[in-house]
Amino acid sequence: LLEKMADVSLKEAALIVGVVAACYWNSLFCGFVFDDVSAILDNKDLHPSTPLKNLFQNDFWGTPMSEERSHKSYRPLTVLTFRLNYLFSELNAVSYHFLNLVFHVVVCVVFLKVCKLFLDNRSSVVASLLFAVHPIHTEAVTGVVGRAELLSSIFFLAAFLSYTKSKGPDNTIVWTPIAVTVFLVAVATLCKEQGITVVGICCVYEVFIAQGYTLPLLLDTAVQILRGKGSIPFSMLQTLLKLIVLMFSTLLLVVVRVQIIQSQLPVFTRFDNPAAVSPSPARQLTFNYLLPVNAWLLLNPSELCCDWTMGTIPLVESLFDVRNVATLTFFCFLGSLIVFSLRYPGDSSKTVLMALCLIVLPFIPASNLFFPVGFVVAERVLYVPSMGFCILVAHGWRKLSNKSVLRKISWICLAAVLFTHALKTLHRNWDWESEYTLFMSALKVNKNNAKLWNNVGHALENEKNFERALQFFIQATQVQPDDIGAHMNVGRTYKNLNKTKEAEESYLIAKSLMPQIIPGKKYAARVAPNHLNVYINLANLIRANESRLEEADQLYRQAISMRPDFKQAYISRGELLLKMNKPLKAKEAYLKALELDRTNADLWYNLAIVYIELKDPTEALKNFNRALELNPTHKLALFNSALLMQESGDARLRPEAKQRLLHYVKEEPEDANGYFNLGMLAMDDKKDTEAEAWMKKAIRLQPNFRSALFNLALLYSQTAKELMALPVLEDLLKYYPDHTKGLILKGDILMNQKKDIAGAKMCFEKILELDPNNVQGKHNLCVVYFEERDLIKAEKCLVETLALAPHEEYIQRHLNIVRSKIASLSAMEQSSLAADGTATTAAEGKKKSFQNLKEVKNEQKTTQTTVDNSKVRSKNKKRTEKNNMDKETPKKSTKEIKDIEKKRVAALKRLEEIERILNGE
Repeated sequence: LLEKMADVSLKEAALIVGVVAACYWNSLFCGFVFDDVSAILDNKDLHPSTPLKNLFQNDFWGTPMSEERSHKSYRPLTVLTFRLNYLFSELNAVSYHFLNLVFHVVVCVVFLKVCKLFLDNRSSVVASLLFAVHPIHTEAVTGVVGRAELLSSIFFLAAFLSYTKSKGPDNTIVWTPIAVTVFLVAVATLCKEQGITVVGICCVYEVFIAQGYTLPLLLDTAVQILRGKGSIPFSMLQTLLKLIVLMFSTLLLVVVRVQIIQSQLPVFTRFDNPAAVSPSPARQLTFNYLLPVNAWLLLNPSELCCDWTMGTIPLVESLFDVRNVATLTFFCFLGSLIVFSLRYPGDSSKTVLMALCLIVLPFIPASNLFFPVGFVVAERVLYVPSMGFCILVAHGWRKLSNKSVLRKISWICLAAVLFTHALKTLHRNWDWESEYTLFMSALKVNKNNAKLWNNVGHALENEKNFERALQFFIQATQVQPDDIGAHMNVGRTYKNLNKTKEAEESYLIAKSLMPQIIPGKKYAARVAPNHLNVYINLANLIRANESRLEEADQLYRQAISMRPDFKQAYISRGELLLKMNKPLKAKEAYLKALELDRTNADLWYNLAIVYIELKDPTEALKNFNRALELNPTHKLALFNSALLMQESGDARLRPEAKQRLLHYVKEEPEDANGYFNLGMLAMDDKKDTEAEAWMKKAIRLQPNFRSALFNLALLYSQTAKELMALPVLEDLLKYYPDHTKGLILKGDILMNQKKDIAGAKMCFEKILELDPNNVQGKHNLCVVYFEERDLIKAEKCLVETLALAPHEEYIQRHLNIVRSKIASLSAMEQSSLAADGTATTAAEGKKKSFQNLKEVKNEQKTTQTTVDNSKVRSKNKKRTEKNNMDKETPKKSTKEIKDIEKKRVAALKRLEEIERILNGE
C-alpha cells in the first residue's frame, strides 16, 4: 500500500516540470556570478588537461585540501558535473544553468514521491509545488554553485526512499535496501557534506514511523527493562541492529571525511562570521537568534540577499536585546511541535515529526552548533530544510481545507501563495544576471554589509569603471572601518586611476590593521591569507620607483616571514630581484616557490625567464617545456619558447617553433605579434609568399606594427619588389617618422629604382637630423651629393663619414674614388680648355665617376635591431648600374657652341675652386 501511494503519475510529473520551467526559464540568461567565479571560471579542475584524480584531492574551489587556505568543502562529484559541462560547452553559462534547472526538476519529483509517504496525493502535490516555486531556492538553482545542494538532495531523498523498503514481511530486515542506502549516503556526502544527515532521518523514521513507537512507549519500555521486569522485545532488537549498522556506516564516513580534511578546520575571519569569534553570551545569543531569522526567510521570502556576512545581522550582545523575544518564540513553537509529534500516535504526528526532521537535521552542519562556518546566513543551505517546511504547510492546508467553512479561503490562500512565490522567484532570477545586478539587489536589502559594497565595486572595476568603483570601495571602508580588504580595494583602484600617493596611503592603512606577530602563535590562523596580499600590493606599487626597490624587497620578505608558504610573495620577489639585476637570487626565490607548488606552470615559466637573464637558453627552454607540460595552452610559454627556438638559429627547432606559434595564434587570434613571428620564421626558411601573408595579417590586426611594416618592406626589397615596398614604408614613416632604417630603405629605393634623387636626399638628411653620427645615412647622403655632381661636397661628406667610422674600408675606397675623379677632372679640364665641348666632357667624366662609385657603394652589410622582443633583420642591397656608353658628339649649331662656351667658363671657375682646396688655401 505504501509503495502504491508513493507512485508519481505522469500528469503530476508534467505539472512539476511545467511549473519549474515557468519559474526558472529566465535563469538560462544569467551568467557566472559571485561564488561561480571561483568554482567555475577560476577552477582548473574543470579543464580536461587536469587529471581526474585532482578532483578527489582538491576542494570544491580547486584548492588542494592540504593547503591552509582551503575551505575544506569536499564535493568531488559536484565538480565532476561541472567538468562534464565544460567538456560539452566550456564556459557557456547556459548549459550550466540548464543542468541546474533539470536537477531541480528531479529533486521536486523525488520529493513528491517522499511526500506521498506521509501525505495524501493532493497535499503531496501542494507540498511539491510550493517547494518548486519557493523563492528561497533561487540561490541554489540559479546560482551555479548551488548545484551541490541539488545533487546532494537527489541522493539524500533517494537514500531515504531506499531505506523505507528495508522493512520486510513480519518486521524482518531486508538488507539490500540498507546497503543501497549506505552507498547513496556516501554519494550524497560527496556532492555536499549535509548529505550525511539523512542517516539521522532514517533512524527517526525507523523508530517512530516504521516501528510505530512513541516517546512515552519507549520511556516505559526502558523503565521496565531497568527494573528487571521485562526483556527487550525482538522487534526492538531488530530495530537496534539496523540502527547500529546505520550509525557505524555514518561513523566510517565521518572518519574518512576527517582524514580528507587532514583534521584541519577551515580558516575563517571575524568578518565571515562575527559571532563565531565573539565572547559569551554574545556568541550563544546570536547563534540562537539566527534560527528564527532562517525560519522567517522560509515563511516570508520577500527580502532575499546573496550575502549575510559581516554587519548584516548585528550581534545580540545582551539578554535585554528585543530580538531575544523572536528567539524565545521560535523555540516555544518548535518545542510544542516536537512534543506533539513524539508524544501522540497517529498519522498527523508522524507527518509533523518527519517534517521537523527534514527541517532540523540537514540544517545542523550550518548551525554553528558543532563547528563554526564561514557565513552568518546562507539561503542555499535552506534548500533541504525547506522540504520539511513545505510538508508542514501542506499538512496544515489539508487540515484547513477539510473544514467546509475554510475550504474556499484555504484554496484562495494557497493559490495566492503559489502565484506570489512564483512571481518572486521569476523576478529574483534576474538579480543573478550579473554580479552588478546581484550585489545591487543585495544592497537594497542590507546596507550594513561592507562586503556587498566591495562586491559592487569589484563588478564596476571589471567593467573598467574605476571612478564609480572607488565610491563603493570608500563606502565599504566607512561601513566597516577595520575591513582590511576594503582598504586594499581602495588602494588598488587609486593605482588604476594613476593616483599612486593615495594608493600608498590606503595600503598603509590596510597594513596597520594587520594583527601584530605574536611569538609562538601561528599568524595565518588569525587572519585571512588573502589579506597578506597588502604587502604584495604595496611592494608592487612602490617598486615602480627605482629608488625604493630595497623597500619593496623588505615588504616581500616581511610577508614571507609571516607566512613561509606564501607562494605569491616568492613569485613577486623573484620578479623584483630580476628588475634589480639579481638573477641568481631571483632563481632562489622561484625554486623556493616551486618547492611549495611544482604543478604551477607560471612558476616554471618565470624560472625560464630567469635562465634567459642568466644567458642559459638551454635551461630556459627546458623550463618553458615544463610549463607547457603542465599547461599546454600557457600562452606566454608558447610564445616565448617559440622565440627562443627561433633566435637559437638552429634550423631543426624551426618546425616546433612554428607549431607553438600556430598554437599561440589559435589561443590569441587578435595578437599581431604571433603572426609577425610566424612571418619571421617563414623569412628564415626563405618562404617569401608565406612570410608576406603572415606580415600582412599582423598589419591588418595592428596597422601601426613597427616591426611588421619594416620587415614586409624589407621582404619586398629583397625579392625585387621594391616599388611594392614604398607604400609600406610610407605607412611605417607615417606612424614612426624617426624610423632610421625605414628612412634608409626608402632612400635607397627612391635613388636606385625611382631615380628620385631629391626624395632620397630628404630621407638621408632626415636621418642625420635624428642622428648626426649615423654612418650609413651620412654615407648615402655623400652618394646623393655625387649624384648631384657636387664632387667637392661629396668629398667633404666622405671625409666626415670616415671620421665617424675610420675602420670601414668601403668608405675609404669611395673617398679615394671621389678624389681621383676630382684630380682626373682637373687634369682633363686643364689639358682641354681650348677645345670645344670641354664642359661637356668634364660633366660626362663626372657622371662616369659617379657610376663607378655606385657600383661599389653600400656593399652588403647586415644590421640587427630588436622591436617588440622580436628579431628584425635589415640588409642593404648591392646596387649596380650599367655605365652609359660615351656617345659621339654631333656637329653643333651656333647656339649650342655659345652654350658650351658658357659651360666652359663655369667649369674653369669650378676648377679654380678645386685647386684652391687642393693647395690648402
